[in-house]
Amino acid sequence: MTNPATDFAQARRAMVDSQLRPQGVTDVAVLGAMAAVPREAFVPEGAVSFAYSDRSISIGEKGAMMPPTPLARLLTAAAPMPGDHALVVGAAPAYSAELLRHIGLTVSDDAAAGPFDFILVEGAVEVVPDVLIAALAEGGRIATALVEGGTTRLAVGHKLAGLVSWNRFADAEIIPLPGYGRAPVFTF
Repeated sequence: MTNPATDFAQARRAMVDSQLRPQGVTDVAVLGAMAAVPREAFVPEGAVSFAYSDRSISIGEKGAMMPPTPLARLLTAAAPMPGDHALVVGAAPAYSAELLRHIGLTVSDDAAAGPFDFILVEGAVEVVPDVLIAALAEGGRIATALVEGGTTRLAVGHKLAGLVSWNRFADAEIIPLPGYGRAPVFTF
């Protein structure tokens, strides 16, 4: 009989070696965090067996957890640094927050506790709310998946002179985060 804890540890190692590294995740701190933090502890009970599959995990009406590879690619591109003050927003932000803590960031779940050096929006968004941009420190980074014209791309934004400029770097299948869509526009 196999020990379930051993199976999860093996699944974490396989995720790092077979999913993350081949997709260009090279940041030692990100790989170390993803190898150490037990993702299975953060997924809904009925989805524990899928904790390390590279797909979104539904959290019901709230949305979904981001798959491991796009999350790791966002973190690698954003380069969170120990000591950074961070905010994590999403349907199930606890796993991502724990990854950032493992890297050495101080993590908050309250946008009013800013300004933040790093903001992770865990999910696909059409619109990044002004309140998040306002909570981002000058020189800070924000990472998310931007939906533009039917395509979702992983992106990291940098705030300079009060504005965010985005670097879109990879297409990804990420479930939209409820409440972050564009307002409907009336047309004839």
